[in-house]
Amino acid sequence: MSDSRSIPVQVRILDREYRVACQPGEEEALLASARFLDQKMREIKSSGKVIGNDRIAVMVALNLAHELLEQRSKHDDGEERVGRRIQALREKVEVALHQTNQLEL
Repeated sequence: MSDSRSIPVQVRILDREYRVACQPGEEEALLASARFLDQKMREIKSSGKVIGNDRIAVMVALNLAHELLEQRSKHDDGEERVGRRIQALREKVEVALHQTNQLEL
């Protein structure tokens, strides 16, 4: 994000200020992401099981990575099912066309 057109945006995560480069027009999405991250970090912190902001950040990152990979897996499974269904429909159409051609002869 070090593009010369980027603009600095202040975000606050766990009571610390960070200045982040952002593309024009993407400020609101960045702020929403920072709020989401702050919420997740506060949830981990309030559990009392993890101490230290670095460790909290790593735990949040691992949780989010896990959720992302689960979603990708579900998406890939869905695409695979759709692909199989399309192939089955394609085969039915080919059989129907073949039968129609046989009737015309």
